[in-house]
This record gives sequence, structure tokens and C-alpha cells, in this order.
Amino acid sequence: MLTAANLLTIYLPLLGWTFCGWVLGRLLPATMPVCLGKFLFWVGVPISIVGFLRHAHLSTSLWLAPVVAWLAMLLGMGIAWWISQRSPIKAPRSLSQPTQGSFLLASMLGNTGYIGYPVALALVGPHDFAWTLFYDLLGSTPGAYGLGVAIAARLGGATRLKHWQALNAMAKNPALWSFGLGLACRDRPLPVPLEQGLRGFAWGMVALSLVLIGMRLSQLSSLARLKPALLSVGIKMLLVPLLLGLGLWVLGVTGLVYRAILLQMAMPPAFATLVIAEAYDLDQELTVTTLIIGSLVLVLTLPLWLWLCGALEGTL
Repeated sequence: MLTAANLLTIYLPLLGWTFCGWVLGRLLPATMPVCLGKFLFWVGVPISIVGFLRHAHLSTSLWLAPVVAWLAMLLGMGIAWWISQRSPIKAPRSLSQPTQGSFLLASMLGNTGYIGYPVALALVGPHDFAWTLFYDLLGSTPGAYGLGVAIAARLGGATRLKHWQALNAMAKNPALWSFGLGLACRDRPLPVPLEQGLRGFAWGMVALSLVLIGMRLSQLSSLARLKPALLSVGIKMLLVPLLLGLGLWVLGVTGLVYRAILLQMAMPPAFATLVIAEAYDLDQELTVTTLIIGSLVLVLTLPLWLWLCGALEGTL
């Protein structure tokens, strides 16, 4: 049952570590988030994936997670494209292609890694964390650097990043390799000190991921293009998870599995959208605005999705 105590337990670490990162981002050199991001990307997140996979429950139905991830991205892209051709945004016909590109990416790509992992671990737990990993590593990651790059190349003002370079970068993603290693070695026994050290390191990387989010948010200052940003965040964080969430419930998906998938669908726009926008000269002001708004809206939407999970299961 969702109570104020539950929310406090959830929000204290999420907001506390993020705020800590925001303060550090204001005090430390601008290069620090870059260094921390590289450490997490190449070392921290890959090792933590191996650690959490050792305690995760695996089942033959895990294929559902990446399937839903792709359905969510395609649905978000389709709704955003349909809206961009009509009238919710003022003078839609005058929207430039780079603006349309940023609008589409923010509506379909979620931060299922650096924010999705800590949220899932707090609200779902390590036992069912494999659903979150499958959603992110087999859905969101190839979706961003595959479909997302294709959209950016079509609508962007530059093509500095070739398609083969995007595919090469995705293939070299250490998280994908550690994901395979973790699956292959999850049943191998380890000495108790090493096992405990691996688990402690993994939880430490969760905190550092939230610190990194706060540091990056401290460097974002633009709130231009507010109306289209609110619309894309609404598609990404409300409409898509609501539609697909109800569909999953009708199909009989329930419990912590349902919660894990629903929360991943409801994550704010990914920081990868800014990387792609910079590489392809999309509308960076719109992209930055969606990142700020999405991160703030998450605080309000988490109780909504937790309430929905409980209501559909008849626990409220």
C-alpha cells in the first residue's frame, strides 16, 4: 500500500543524491561530470550490472521487456509525429526539421539507465532487476543509437556522425558486454568477501549515477520552447505508459514485473537525446528544456504510477 512513509523512503535517496550532485556540479570544475560519466560508463555501470545480475531472477518471459520497450518507443514516435503535423504546437507547419527531430526523440527515448536503474532498484528490488536490464540494454540502448540516430540523420542539420559510427559505438558499449558476462557467470560461486564487495560496489554506483544526474542538471539552464517541451514530456511520461500499461494489465501482466516495465516506460527523456541533438544539429534548446522538465515531473509522476499499480492489483 502506498503511504507517505513509502514515498519518503523512495524520495530521500533519489532526491538526496541528485541534490548532492547538483551542489557539486555548481562547485566543482565543469569537467567533473565528464570524468564521472566516463568512469560510470566504462567501469561503474558494467561492474554493477554483473553484480545485480547475480541476485536477479531470470525467466523465459524476460523477452517481454525489450518488446514493450520497442513498442513504447514506436508509439511515442508515432504520436509525436502525428501531433507535430497538426495544431497543438503554434504554427506547426513552420517547425523546422531539427525541431521536429528533437520533439520526436524526447517523446520516445527514456532515461532507463542512469535514472531507471536506481528507481527500479528502490521500487522493484534486485530480485526482479533483470526486467529493467532487459528493457534498457535490449530496448532503449539500441533504440537510441539505432532508430534515434536514423531520425536525427533524416531531420538534423548536419551528418557529422555516420550510421556505421553509431552502430560501432553501440557495439562497443561496455554495459552490453557486461550484461552478457553477467548472464554467463551469474551461477558461478564467489568467495564471500568478493561477493559482498561486488554488491556494495554495485549499490555505490547507483548513488553515483544519481549524483551524475544532479551534476548534469546543474549545468542545464535553458527553458526555451516550453510548450513543445511540455507536450513531448506528456507523451513520453504520461500518455505512452498509460496506454501500454493498461494493455499489459489486460494481457495479465501483474506484480513486480508489471511495476518494473511500467516504471521504465515512464522515465523522463534520456540524456542521450542531447548527445544525438548535438551530433546532428537538432533543436538543442528544446532538448535541454525537455531534460529539465522531465526530471522535475518524475517527482510528481512516481506516486501516480505506484498508485496505478496498486489500484489495478486491487491493493488500494
